[in-house]
Amino acid sequence: MNKLDEQYRGILAELLYNGREKETRNGKTLSKFGMQIRHNMKDGFPLLTTKKMPIKTITTELKWFLKGDTNIKYLVDNNCNIWNGDAYKNFLKKSVPHDHQETKEEFINKIKTDGEFAKKWGDLGPIYGKQWRRWSVRPNQYGEYETNPIDQIANLIKELKTNPDSRRLMVSAWNVGELDQMSLPPCHYGFQCYVVDGKLSLMWNQRSVDTFLGLPFNIASYGMLLMLLCKETGFTPGDLIGNLGDTHLYSNHIEQAKEQIERSSFNLPTITLSDVDILNGEFNFQLENYQSHPSIKAPLSN
Repeated sequence: MNKLDEQYRGILAELLYNGREKETRNGKTLSKFGMQIRHNMKDGFPLLTTKKMPIKTITTELKWFLKGDTNIKYLVDNNCNIWNGDAYKNFLKKSVPHDHQETKEEFINKIKTDGEFAKKWGDLGPIYGKQWRRWSVRPNQYGEYETNPIDQIANLIKELKTNPDSRRLMVSAWNVGELDQMSLPPCHYGFQCYVVDGKLSLMWNQRSVDTFLGLPFNIASYGMLLMLLCKETGFTPGDLIGNLGDTHLYSNHIEQAKEQIERSSFNLPTITLSDVDILNGEFNFQLENYQSHPSIKAPLSN
């Protein structure tokens, strides 16, 4: 039995039938606070089967995080477009108005083809990759950073290898001193690792959960990250746990959610990793035995 899809459909149903309506900055939602996803990795790779999931897009974004990159050029060059809307909105807000304001399509094309434009307008500020790989403190009175940037991923791997019973195996993206510089404060704001009996488990925490579009990505991405960490440290994947804060369903996702909860699930697939170089954000994967229902389209709320 595919318990992951059952849990996910249960969350969708809970929001549909028991969620409380809220007005948010980008539309009405049905919302509930404090839900959880829990998956044993021995049951298969956590990729939903009740709709087809774009695994290459998911892994491209994870590579981007691990590289410490915050500019969408790497993403768009690799056909990953999930951050385009945030970058374009940032561009419209900060660019000087002129006779011809680029459309979103023109903006993305210039990101692809114009290096200087991409460098100036493709960056999203100190979001996930910056915090994972180059956490820094506020400048001192001379405008200089008082400590060297902290590579949280490298430190995590070192601690997993040398002190696996530590209760400090944590990575945070919620850098309060830099939130105002980010195009979007992190939704999944931190994760913690735990080792017992040779198994490595990972629990991530999320303040805001776009349940229909975002959560399936988050589940698979952190499942992949857990496997990468295991490949690097020699542990066996254990449990993957997601603690979900404001868990919500947008009003323009309701019909899609109703369609998905009516679908039966297939067995979960497996993934084989190769050529893993986690600190350079590089790895290859082979997805095996993935059977799913067709994808369900829904608009992204930026």
